[in-house]
Amino acid sequence: MRYEMAQYRKEVEEFRWEIPTDYNIVDEVEKHAAKNPDKIAVIWEDGEGNERHVSFAEIVDGTRRFGSALIGLGVRKRDPVIHILPRLPEAHMAQLGTFVAGGVAVPCSEMLKSTEIAFRAKVSGAKTIVADVSTAETVEAARGECPLETFILIGTDEPRDGWILFSELLANADPNVAKVPLAADDAMTINFTSGTTGSPKPVVHKHRWMYCHHRITARYWYGADENDVIWATTAPGWAKWYWSPIGVSLTSGATQLMYNGRFDGPKYIELLAKHKVTKLCCTPTEYRLFAQIPDLSNEGVVLQDALSAGEPLNVEPIEAFKKAFGVTIRDGYGQTESVCLVCNLPGMPVKPGAMGLPTPGPGIVLIDEEGNPVPQGEIGEIALKPESPAIFDGYWNAPDLDAEAFSGGWYRTKDLVRMDEDGYLFFEGRADDVILTSGYRIGPFEVEDALVSHPAVVEAAAVASPHRERGEIVKAFVILAAGYEPSDGLTKELQDHVKSVTAPYKYPRAIDYVAELPKTTSGKIKRAELKKKEWEGWDRR
Repeated sequence: MRYEMAQYRKEVEEFRWEIPTDYNIVDEVEKHAAKNPDKIAVIWEDGEGNERHVSFAEIVDGTRRFGSALIGLGVRKRDPVIHILPRLPEAHMAQLGTFVAGGVAVPCSEMLKSTEIAFRAKVSGAKTIVADVSTAETVEAARGECPLETFILIGTDEPRDGWILFSELLANADPNVAKVPLAADDAMTINFTSGTTGSPKPVVHKHRWMYCHHRITARYWYGADENDVIWATTAPGWAKWYWSPIGVSLTSGATQLMYNGRFDGPKYIELLAKHKVTKLCCTPTEYRLFAQIPDLSNEGVVLQDALSAGEPLNVEPIEAFKKAFGVTIRDGYGQTESVCLVCNLPGMPVKPGAMGLPTPGPGIVLIDEEGNPVPQGEIGEIALKPESPAIFDGYWNAPDLDAEAFSGGWYRTKDLVRMDEDGYLFFEGRADDVILTSGYRIGPFEVEDALVSHPAVVEAAAVASPHRERGEIVKAFVILAAGYEPSDGLTKELQDHVKSVTAPYKYPRAIDYVAELPKTTSGKIKRAELKKKEWEGWDRR
């Protein structure tokens, strides 16, 4: 569906959740398989050109078999099962199979170290882990340091000491074993946040999360249906995997592309054309790399929608993509803790720099530090009432974290935005990232956006740096493009450039040139780390 403002406002006004009490993702996938068993659920390809097409019936068969095997191994309802898997069709079978047994999935990134795996096992209490052969050694290093007892290996048929082969489990399991009954309010996943400070927190989602994604994310952001071929480039270890490959593609009965390979611009374009992808969801970094390709060919590409999430996207890649493919990249916003809360809806105008409009249903409110709604045009924090189905249900066995997260009658996202006269939201930074200088409140993204629009800048981060007269000043950390060298002249040029594209008071009064920026494992810049270094040893008196 393509939206106009009148239709959008009507849906906001008339929206009702009406979540089925028995909703669960396994039943939904089985419904699609029963309706069209031979339809391709997953087109899989790797960096070497190997290719597989897996039908909905095959996904369901593998799901049922793995669930049966887990029941035989002693997994019971609400037992956590860790998954450390690459982009493989078997990832869906392992995830959905965990739910067949009544278990709770604990998705983890392949990049985790053994100590991080052990931490997640301890916090969740998981005794079972499903891992790919590429991560086996790292997982083995966690043995004895956590509760893990049962180790299941995907990606090889070669026996390995201490491991049970996934392929053998499927071959010997009974696909007709009864599923453990599941309801919308049963726990589904424990997603560990990749916060910039402190230990990761175990976010709990119930099965209704997938219903909410189908109702909100699939409809208002993707505009998806069963006729689409959807490619979301995320990996199974992230919440975004549950947002899109599961929460959109599987719930909608669409075909999805899984590419298990590194980013390569020409290769990505080849895959778009070869598999007739209709909807693409990439990270801002991937879109920026697309924009650096001298000649973005669109031969054979039938793309209808391009989506971006993770952080605000600069205007340059948006313009490059539109010129090449005739498609405007549409931002969407949400968190590990939520569904899509803000997006540019299909068919509606995309305002430069805007995150989009609040999605119907979640009921976001912009509040100040005291929890009061802010007037239109002022900066406020995105917040939701704790009872909103669009957000998580608290933390795994951590009532103290629950109390903190929902204190004051709000779930506060810590993301600061302002709303214009049409209801569009503009990102202003994190609550702890705002720079206060000479009475001005400056969101770091506007500074960063201005900097990266200069050809000399590949990436930038802006933070508050202490200043005796002004309290704080804007300081930027800049990664230069090839062919540019740090100099006083270049610093002046960048400062003047920022002044020319945004309000002059926002320009960085100091610039450091760096080779890299500190980031979380999901690729977000750790501004707090940069800011901490700036303020260490500073006397505020």
